[in-house]
Amino acid sequence: MNVNIEAAIAILMISFFVLVIIRLPVTFALIISTALTMLYCKIPLMTMVQQMSKAVNSFSLLAIPFFILMGEIMGAGGISSRLLEFANVCVGHLRGGLAHVNILASMFFGGISGSAVADVSSLGTLEIPMMEKAGYDRPFATAVTVSSACQGLIIPPSHNMVLYSMAAGGISVGRLFWAGYAPGILLGVCLMILCWFMSIKRNYPKGERVPLRHAVKVTREAFFAIFAMVIIVGGVSCGLFTATESAAIACIYSFLVSMFIYKELKMRHMPKVLSNTVKTLAMVYSLIAAAGAFSWILAYLRIPARVTDLLLGISDNRFVVLILINLILLFLGCIMDMAPLVLIMTPILLPVVQKFGMTPIQFGIVLMLNLGIGLCTPPVGSCLFAGCAIGKISIEETTKALLPMYAVMVVALLLITFIPAITMTLPNIVMP
Repeated sequence: MNVNIEAAIAILMISFFVLVIIRLPVTFALIISTALTMLYCKIPLMTMVQQMSKAVNSFSLLAIPFFILMGEIMGAGGISSRLLEFANVCVGHLRGGLAHVNILASMFFGGISGSAVADVSSLGTLEIPMMEKAGYDRPFATAVTVSSACQGLIIPPSHNMVLYSMAAGGISVGRLFWAGYAPGILLGVCLMILCWFMSIKRNYPKGERVPLRHAVKVTREAFFAIFAMVIIVGGVSCGLFTATESAAIACIYSFLVSMFIYKELKMRHMPKVLSNTVKTLAMVYSLIAAAGAFSWILAYLRIPARVTDLLLGISDNRFVVLILINLILLFLGCIMDMAPLVLIMTPILLPVVQKFGMTPIQFGIVLMLNLGIGLCTPPVGSCLFAGCAIGKISIEETTKALLPMYAVMVVALLLITFIPAITMTLPNIVMP
């Protein structure tokens, strides 16, 4: 290259962060910074267009619209209330029962919708008023709702995992799905232990045990919702169909359950469901296209290799480097949305962690959890904003109440980072 590489990198990074800081949508920030860098490097802008087209021209990405549509259908079809009732049957009788119900319901719902924001929006409207009425502090109720939503990002299905699979070079979506279960459950258990201790300290109430007959009825109704996860993960891992095909089948299944079994989804609801799906899909696909061009210029300027050399130059100690990577991801998660970070940071950091023996599967889960924590933190945490809006409480109050949850989530993150077996045992057994 007959250009100053350092100057090109400076143009790319400075222009991108300046545009993000002035609140330009990330998609446009990626496109403009890429275009400016290509003009400086005398690369035809048609190359950017080609890379954008190439980025979205992937069969595996077809799973994303189906996952999004499935989440919208289930959100409108009475799924959240049934999962909440089922969670109450399981853990509602414990000290701080409604907090445990909140976390377990998020685990179930997140595992169906794959969206943390959808989790907060759907379940929060039910859970926060319910907890406040039972005697829980509103900041605590909101904090539990917001923090528990992170589980939905790592418990499959998750369209962000499909994005990561593409950004990581087409690794197995099925193995990623299976890898998410144990870390997601670990995170949920850690939050439940914290809530148990806080409930004892603050004397939050116990719930009553649900009568057996009612428990059976609730379990039977919730079964149809939870079975969607079985279709997706089971079908992919058994080789019956691809991730895209499983998403399409689960979408049809969700529609049939919501309309004919639960009977809460009506045809008059479908225009809004489809409209929400298209809006979300437009944002996701435009972001994928822009990130495709941005990733190409990153590779052209050899930025991933430079970052690898930089981090290895700081230390060759595995512990230090992985801690440093987690800190970088936590910081970026606080100031940027999840999807662009998945697409941008994967090609940069994946080569680094592989040098220290971390598999792409494990790194995918570590990445998801890091950025998921970012969704719960100011200044741009979408889960935090959604929770505050639903709970009618300030961001400051919620953030203060979230501090113990942040600590617990970071502990879970460190365990997942440094104990590969937590992530890799299930995929190695099921899909060796």
